[in-house]
Amino acid sequence: MEIGFFFKKFVTFFVEPLGLVLTFFALGLLFLLRDKKRYAIVFLSASFSLLFLFSYEPFSNLLVKNLEQKYPKYSYEKQVKYIHVLGSGHNTDASQPLSSNLNNSGVKRVLEGVILHKNIAGSKIIFTGYEGKTKSANATMNAKLAMSLGVDEANIIIGETPKDTMEEALFAKEIVADAPFALVTSATHMPRAMELFGSLGLSPVAAPTAFYAKEFDGYLKAPDSGSFDNSHMAIHEYIGILWSRFNQK
Repeated sequence: MEIGFFFKKFVTFFVEPLGLVLTFFALGLLFLLRDKKRYAIVFLSASFSLLFLFSYEPFSNLLVKNLEQKYPKYSYEKQVKYIHVLGSGHNTDASQPLSSNLNNSGVKRVLEGVILHKNIAGSKIIFTGYEGKTKSANATMNAKLAMSLGVDEANIIIGETPKDTMEEALFAKEIVADAPFALVTSATHMPRAMELFGSLGLSPVAAPTAFYAKEFDGYLKAPDSGSFDNSHMAIHEYIGILWSRFNQK
């Protein structure tokens, strides 16, 4: 499992925006050093073209919106017993406040989970996510933030071992079985998560948060790093969807 997990991460890097741009750039330099200018021009041009495309806001918005618009925001009238908040990134720098230990999408996921919990009487929140490169599991960090926002520890279930969405789904299945529950994750990640949870016989109700698409205000836009990050996030999800479907066959 460990080898497969890291191999998947390694391979994925080379088919995502940053990996593609760097790979083509490296190949271009290699051909240039070998005095094969024709091939060098092709790969260097591809590298800079992809960098521009992925950094162009209208293009990155198109990629992101196609994922984010699939599920509407949660209707708080829907009553469920469990709210599953999926893990995200974090650090354990003691010099930072807890709200800064979690990445932006992580904070929004926890906040949405807490809002749902406060609007659904008798509900419990499930937090999942492993430690990554730190000494504290993401699920534990998220739970700490939820408790600091007033959630009773008795209403929190922590799963510290799941490393990816599949493992998070398997953990949730042991608790919720086939009963409906609110699934909280980033809007871009929601299509993949809903498809994966559903494939295991679970009945999630989408509660998307952390939307990144911007309102369209013209095509005359200079490339920017934020758009590149959004493209990277979207491509990562498209690859994840294809990978999940492939594994289900």
